[in-house]
Parts: sequence; structure tokens; C-alpha cells
Amino acid sequence: MADITVRPMTADDADRVLAIYQAGLDGGNASFETIAPTWAAFDAGKLADHRFVAIDPDGAVIGWVAVSPTSTRAVYAGVVEHSVYIDPAAQGRGAGRLLLDAMIASTEAAGIWTIQSGVFPENTASLALHQRAGFRVIGTRERVGRHHGRWRDVVLLERRSPVIT
Repeated sequence: MADITVRPMTADDADRVLAIYQAGLDGGNASFETIAPTWAAFDAGKLADHRFVAIDPDGAVIGWVAVSPTSTRAVYAGVVEHSVYIDPAAQGRGAGRLLLDAMIASTEAAGIWTIQSGVFPENTASLALHQRAGFRVIGTRERVGRHHGRWRDVVLLERRSPVIT
């Protein structure tokens, strides 16, 4: 992990961020989506203050994390949903944990008290990463959607901030 750094995501990262996103989608266990959005759609849907990229020693983007609001209702202002994606060639090097840690620090500093995510149960690496970062399993939404012609379950995870009460 010492050779990986994390910094805020910028528009200059768009091509790599979307390529990593698409690689995750192509793997089949990352999302119900099958095609990464345009940068304009990605940018519009993610909160600008809580987007980060992981950088390898050569300066290449190898992963990203971003959050989206879960609702426009004021009562849910402190609840976000996040996504974290790592380039398949860089998985297992600690970038995911560094990204989650940066996102957690950023959201807590902004007064966000709950971070949630939905993960396919087959994505055991993501589930383990999230549990190590303090997320807990809330439950499994069974057969919540069809993906590549088959019903998929989604494990709902959340992390409640211990510092925002």
C-alpha cells in the first residue's frame, strides 16, 4: 500500500475512471449496469467533494471511489451510496481500502452519517473489503433485478459513522 497514493478525482481522470468502471462491469459482478456512463452523466450523479482516485507509483489511476446522494429529501442529507472500483490488474494491492478510508474521512468531515452500498453476493472480495472497513451487512435483497438474463441478489451494506451522533 505504501506505493499507492489517493487524491481527489478531477475531470482529467475521466478516461481512466470510466475505463476502470467498464472493466468492473465487464467482469459481471460489479453492478446491474452493463455500460459505463458518459463523463457528463457520471459527474452529474456523484458528489464532487467525495470522489477520489488511487494512483500507482507511475502516476496511473488504478481505482476510484465516489458517492451519490440516496434521496433529495432533507432528512436523508447525511446518507450516501458509494461505488468503489479497482483496475483488475491492480486488485489485491490495498487500493480499495485506501479509497474507502479517504471517502469515509471526507464524508464524516462533511457530516454524512451513513454510507451504504449494494454488492452482489458473488463479489466476495468486495464484501470482505467493506467489512474490514467497518461496513456491516444489513441484509440480502433477493432476486432484486435481472442481470444478463438471470435474477440477482444484492447484499445491502452500510457504515454508520461512530463520530457523528
